[in-house]
Amino acid sequence: MKQTVYLSLGTNVGDRRKNLRDAIAALGNAGVRVTRISSTYETEPVDYVDQPWFLNCAVEVETELGAVELLHGLREIETQMGSRKLVAKGPRLIDMDVLLYGETVIDTPELQVPHPRMHLRRFVLEPLAEIAPNVQHPISRLPILEILARTPDKSAVRLVADI
Repeated sequence: MKQTVYLSLGTNVGDRRKNLRDAIAALGNAGVRVTRISSTYETEPVDYVDQPWFLNCAVEVETELGAVELLHGLREIETQMGSRKLVAKGPRLIDMDVLLYGETVIDTPELQVPHPRMHLRRFVLEPLAEIAPNVQHPISRLPILEILARTPDKSAVRLVADI
């Protein structure tokens, strides 16, 4: 059964625009069809702040893959691109997260959907609200635009352009 899925992509190492373009291009080989891409946003690091600013975007995809299978495909893209998570929440060539997988709620050690911290991350919510403002969070039932309005995160998120 085909699912509409929302992903968050971020990068702060190397040619950030190219990293996003390459990761999005690789999605087609991972069993998903890209249907929408947000603008690109330059975002202030949160949690681990002593690192370069990120470029972030949100991507809407359709897939028949199961959620865990999709996650494994995303991790494979990250690995193939050379991304390594040497420091938790630290610098990375590419980071790809599943934000929403249809209306499904998943809570396993390997995968939590909806993403458990998305409501606390302006760098996730701004691009997501651009392409899916009225999509409802499957737990809170709030639309993404409302979650963005309520987020306590005041970190800088600047629209830069399309990739």
